[in-house]
Amino acid sequence: MADVSISASHSGSFAECMRTPEAARYLTLSESSLTKWRLTTADGPPFVRLGRRAVVYRKADLDAWIAARVRRSTSDKPMAA
Repeated sequence: MADVSISASHSGSFAECMRTPEAARYLTLSESSLTKWRLTTADGPPFVRLGRRAVVYRKADLDAWIAARVRRSTSDKPMAA
């Protein structure tokens, strides 16, 4: 399947959605990391399931996920939500 950006002008929440390959490039991670996180843990970024197989990531969710991982030291612990 081709890498496709999905835009929906009717709602700001889906203004910038990315398929897994595009989200992986945006995060500089492998597609397999995103797939693994979707299937096995809650550590990965939030995603939206559009159908049985179709998954997209919202840019705002990816940005928030990155921001939540900012640390000043390797010994820093994650902040409580």
